[in-house]
Amino acid sequence: MVKKFDRNAQRLKRHVRVRAKISGTPECPRLNVFRSNANIYAQIIDDVNGVTLVSASTLDKEFEGATGNAEAAKKVGLKLAERAKDKGITEVVFDRGGYIYHGRVAALAEGAREGGLEF
Repeated sequence: MVKKFDRNAQRLKRHVRVRAKISGTPECPRLNVFRSNANIYAQIIDDVNGVTLVSASTLDKEFEGATGNAEAAKKVGLKLAERAKDKGITEVVFDRGGYIYHGRVAALAEGAREGGLEF
């Protein structure tokens, strides 16, 4: 019998390991990334109070057309950084969600850094 590896289960195991080490505070919240095949989502979360402070995704009205590529992910990072600046957030801790820091995840992080977030 051939076993098929569940990539999402492996990602979730990595994510749990990372989450054991990093947490968002009101002074330095956590920038969380989730990507699906079609879209990418990012949130800035305060884990102490359990609230999402800022969010952005390719499902927002500003993102028309291509949503599942690195260019769109970079735009999401820029939009997230812009919204975070409006709320007075400048420093975050990056949580890649168990994904490899490559492609769309790296593009989102690069866009957030260009937008003014520090991590």
